[in-house]
Amino acid sequence: MLTLQILVAVTIGIVWGKLYPTAPIWQSADSITTFALYALLFLIGVELSQNRQVWQEIKIHGWRLLLVPAGVVVGTLAGGALASLVLAMPTRDALAVAAGFGWYSLTGVMLSQMGRVELGALAFITNVLRELFAIICIPLVAHHLGSMVAIAPGGATTMDTTLPLIAEATQNEATVAAFINGAILSALVPILVPLFIG
Repeated sequence: MLTLQILVAVTIGIVWGKLYPTAPIWQSADSITTFALYALLFLIGVELSQNRQVWQEIKIHGWRLLLVPAGVVVGTLAGGALASLVLAMPTRDALAVAAGFGWYSLTGVMLSQMGRVELGALAFITNVLRELFAIICIPLVAHHLGSMVAIAPGGATTMDTTLPLIAEATQNEATVAAFINGAILSALVPILVPLFIG
């Protein structure tokens, strides 16, 4: 349902932009997206601070919980580097897109605000497709490869959008690890994307 809402919103935006290309709201679009971006980051911080179960699990399992996001980061960036070779695009650009880890709303906006509008559009589409792929394959991965492996496709979305799906597919075995994975990857996105762009 969320995916459908996203596609509908983007389609409406495209149509509205074509029908009303000089609408006054477009003059303040940058300010609106910047405010929305900071509000989103603030709310993620609030959510992390209020979730006591996450902090308790970190104390119990310690550094072992970091192996999942570390593996996701390495695998995602390796995939981005490989894609740069296949698509003949600059490696830094491919890594910046990959470093969105599925967080399409943030990655696309960040790259667009850095003057890379086309790359921002590519990042948006790529990370939306990652989330769609995750929704389709998480149950299959959990069944055939195990609970912890099922976290990887979701990337940063494992702390929100794909978390209920992971909880259901793994009988809650990987829920806390998935939330921690999503939180860490979400924190890395605003650091890695500008780092790769330079």
